Amino acid sequence: MKCFHFSTGDRRADDDDGVLSRSSTRVSWARSLSVASTSFDTTRRSEFDVNSNSKDLGDTEAFSELLSQRRANDLRVFKFAELKAATKGFNRSLVIGEGGFGCVYRGVVKAAVSDEGSSDGDRCLDVAIKQLSRNGFQGHKEWINEVNFLGVVNHPNLVKLVGYCAEDDERGIQRLLVYELMRNKSLEDHLLGRGESPLSWMVRLQIAQGAARGLAYLHEEMDFQLIFRDFKTSNILLDEDFNPKLSDFGLARQGPAAGLSHVSTVVVGTIGYAAPEYLHTGRLTSKSDVWSFGVVLYELITGRRAVERNLPRNEQKLLEWVKPYISDSKKFHLLLDPRLEGDYSLKSAHKLSSLANKCLTKNPKSRPKMSEVVEMLGKIINDTSPPQPEAESQLVTTEEPEEAAVEIDSRKQEVSANYMKKVFDFKELVSLRNRSIGRLEWRHWPPGMVRHSA
Repeated sequence: MKCFHFSTGDRRADDDDGVLSRSSTRVSWARSLSVASTSFDTTRRSEFDVNSNSKDLGDTEAFSELLSQRRANDLRVFKFAELKAATKGFNRSLVIGEGGFGCVYRGVVKAAVSDEGSSDGDRCLDVAIKQLSRNGFQGHKEWINEVNFLGVVNHPNLVKLVGYCAEDDERGIQRLLVYELMRNKSLEDHLLGRGESPLSWMVRLQIAQGAARGLAYLHEEMDFQLIFRDFKTSNILLDEDFNPKLSDFGLARQGPAAGLSHVSTVVVGTIGYAAPEYLHTGRLTSKSDVWSFGVVLYELITGRRAVERNLPRNEQKLLEWVKPYISDSKKFHLLLDPRLEGDYSLKSAHKLSSLANKCLTKNPKSRPKMSEVVEMLGKIINDTSPPQPEAESQLVTTEEPEEAAVEIDSRKQEVSANYMKKVFDFKELVSLRNRSIGRLEWRHWPPGMVRHSA
């Protein structure tokens, strides 16, 4: 999925620079930063702008001073030689992703005390190392955004930035980012069949809730609001337990200041995920992320991309394709990802679709806040969790397993005996009817066969 710069007629003199981002040619989650540029409002711009205070960010000393102003997560500062050794000289065999920003390598570094909670300096940490292309300043501002944003945020559903490297040598600038390694790659990888097995319905719901928690933290729980601006399945990474973590903060933007309703900016993001009011006016709010979340919910339901050019023309845009199925309850099941093979709750899917529609409301003010989305997803998950059958649960909790099995067998035998008795009685009734030449002689019926009505 490509990320583009959209032209709008509402650009101001202090808007962001243009954006054009290239998709990954290998692992999607590593597309990450490319050539976008973002900035804070004017009250914070001097802290991040390349030209602020006439400082040259290519100067390592000046750059380190800039980063130290708001450092909260104790990011490690790596030497280039250390990261080169960690990737075996940036060996191509260790590349796990590649995009406009550069390559992402899998590597191993020595764990710091804060990484493992241990003073054992020999322990190692698996990491993902993202290297900015040395062919210029492409993606340099996004690199700064990543360091600054991930250096001050802290949440279990946001990817952890371990550290960074900022050095210069005779070959040019060296800008690298070191992240925790997400072993299950991205949500997009699994939805598009790149994973070993499809994600179960319950896991999809839990991933949606975790991602919603990450956005709610950015929108509502920090001392300043952060709008993600590029929320999509390739930017939702999964750890070894399939816990979701948002990644790629290169296009993130601080929300409007107190008293303002929006931030005016050049439109950036990914086709198929950007909210319509943002596309048309360049006015950015947190509800733009809510729209993108609604698109991702339909990707979880259907297993399809937001935009897929390889499909027939009338099926290429996901939100257009789902409309006739949403309005017809008899056809709704046709929306569900066929890789689920029917192993899902249709009632739960209806509720998830209803939530997605709320996020995709045309009027941004009518869309729910992400904290409300988290709560609604929690209710869907609780309602979807299958309860234990009452009789079976009583047997399991009050009796030993062997005793429970004996009880179940005895009940089966009792049911079978009753059934055989009814069959025998019916045969006896037919026999009596035959002997009476078509008349039912009740006097010849065995005891118990005659029933008197009141």
